[in-house]
Amino acid sequence: MQKLYEDMKMRIETTTKLNQIPEYIQKQHKGFREWDIVSSKHDHQTILQILIDGRGTNAVDIEGNPLPTLVYLAREKRPQYHHHFKAGSMNALLEVLGFDANGGPSYMGSGCFHRRETLCGKKYEKNYKVDWKKINDKKVSETASFLEETCKVLASCTFEHNTPWGKQMGLKYGTPVEDMFTGMSIQCNGWKSIYLNPEREGFFGVAPITLLQNLVQQKRWAEGELQLFFSRYCPLLYGHRKIPLKLQLIYSTYKLWAANCLATWYIVVVPCLCLLKGISLFPKISSPWVLPFVYVTFVHRAYSLAEFLWCGGTFRGWCNDQRIWLFKRTTSYLFAFFETILKLLGHSQLNFVVTAKVADEDASKRYDQELIEFGAASPMFDILATLAMLNLFGSLGASKKATMDADQDSKVLDQFGLQILLCLVLVTINLPVYQALFFRKDNGKMPTSVMYKSIVFALLACMLAMY
Repeated sequence: MQKLYEDMKMRIETTTKLNQIPEYIQKQHKGFREWDIVSSKHDHQTILQILIDGRGTNAVDIEGNPLPTLVYLAREKRPQYHHHFKAGSMNALLEVLGFDANGGPSYMGSGCFHRRETLCGKKYEKNYKVDWKKINDKKVSETASFLEETCKVLASCTFEHNTPWGKQMGLKYGTPVEDMFTGMSIQCNGWKSIYLNPEREGFFGVAPITLLQNLVQQKRWAEGELQLFFSRYCPLLYGHRKIPLKLQLIYSTYKLWAANCLATWYIVVVPCLCLLKGISLFPKISSPWVLPFVYVTFVHRAYSLAEFLWCGGTFRGWCNDQRIWLFKRTTSYLFAFFETILKLLGHSQLNFVVTAKVADEDASKRYDQELIEFGAASPMFDILATLAMLNLFGSLGASKKATMDADQDSKVLDQFGLQILLCLVLVTINLPVYQALFFRKDNGKMPTSVMYKSIVFALLACMLAMY
C-alpha cells in the first residue's frame, strides 16, 4: 500500500512540474485525452469516463471485495455561464451519479454521508423506508460507453436552467457556505443527522497549512455565514416551526461568527490601554466580586480543554487552537464583518476566494514541526503583530509601574491583577508572533515591514492612551 501511494504521489508531482499529463497516463484513460483539445480549464466541454462500472469481476480490492462505481468527471465550463464554484461541482456529481440507470452510489460530502433523497429536496415522512435489497438487485443493461454519452448532458452548463437544482434540490447556490446552508435546509425538511466517530478514520482531507491561507478561508466562511443571517434564510426565520429553537440558536452562533470580532477586539485592546492609563476595569483581587470572573473563565477553558482531549487532541494542540481562535477573530472576522456590512449598504460585492491547498516543500516541513507559517506581507499580519506588540508593551508598562514603587506594589497587583493577568495570557498566546517577528530566520518568519509597522502602531496607541 505504501509503495502504491508513493507511486501515485510521484505521478502527481511529475504532472504538476510538467504542467501536462504524461503521454503514458493519457493512453490509459481516454478521459485525459479529451483535454488535448481544451484551450482553457475555464472553457471546455463535459469530460466523462466510467472507470469502474461495478459489473466486472476483476474490479476488486486487495482483499477481494468488489469496488464501487468509479467515474471521472469534469463538468462543462463556459465563460458566459456561472459555475457556482464548489456547490456547482458537487451538484454536477450528484446529477450524473444520481440519475443513471443504476441509481448511482450515495452522495459523499466532506466528512459525511447523505441519503440521496435528502439532497434531492424530499421531505422526511414517518413511514419512509428504504428497500435496500431492491436497490442492490437493480441491474444495468446499457453499456458503459452508452451511459457516458447520455450522462454528459447532466454536467452541461445549461442542464440546471429552469430547474430546482441549486434552490430546492442539491447543494444551495448563492453563498460561499453552501454546506451550512444545505445542511440547515435538509434539517428543515425533517431529516435528522447522526454523529459517528469510528476509530478508523473514514475521510481524509487537505486543509491549508499556512496561516494566511487559513485566515483567508475563515474570512470567506464568516462572510457567507453573516450574509445568510441577514437574508431570508436566517435560522430564526427560515427555521421557524421547522426545527427546534435550540437548533435555530446553534445555527445562529455560526451565522454570527463575524460579529464576534467586536467583543474580541474589546478584550484584546481596551484592558491593555486602560492598564497603561491607570483605569481599573475589573474588581480588585481582594474583592469577593472577583470570584464570578475567575469561575466563568476557569470553567469555560477547562471545558474547552476537556472537549479537545475527548476528541483525540493534545494539550499542545489545544494551545495552538486557542491561538487560531484569537487570530481569526481579530483579523478574518473583522474583515468579514465590515465587508458584509458594506455589501448590505451597496458599497461592496462579496467575492469567492479559492483557498490554495498546495504549499512548497519547506512550508510543509515547518508545518510538520508545528511551526506557524507566516512568510507573507498582509494587512491581517499587520493587525496580528500590532495587537501582539500592544499587549507586550502593556505588560511591560504594568511591570514597571509595580516595581518602581515597592510600597505600592501590592496595591497595584490588587487593583489591576486581572488586567495584568489578561495581558500576560495574550502575550503567551502571541509567542509564535514574537518569534516570527524577531527570532526566526526561515522563510516562514514575519516580513521586516510588518515588524516595523507593528512597533510604530503599537507605540503610537500606547502614547495616546497614556497622554
